[in-house]
Amino acid sequence: MFRPKIPTNPLPTGIVTPPAVIEPTTVIQHTPAPAPAPVAPAPTRPTVQLTPGALLAVIAGGTAVVLVVGAVLVSMLLAVAITAASVAVCALVARSLITADSKRR
Repeated sequence: MFRPKIPTNPLPTGIVTPPAVIEPTTVIQHTPAPAPAPVAPAPTRPTVQLTPGALLAVIAGGTAVVLVVGAVLVSMLLAVAITAASVAVCALVARSLITADSKRR
């Protein structure tokens, strides 16, 4: 029951076909096609054009993102500060209880 059983490889039972013969092919040289006529390049323009209204919208969006990220970071800092203060108060109360209990005995 606890001995591993090693599988045996059965002998192939199907018909074995010989490998296919690959015949060499000849390479045919083509004459190169004539080069296409040069195309005049398009005039270069800046890809982003900001109108005054779009510029104000970008500034307002950036300001909103900075304010939201700042509020989230300040609230996280406040949560850490409140947690640290409550742990400190708990530590003081526990130390006070331990010292008061040892003085009574």
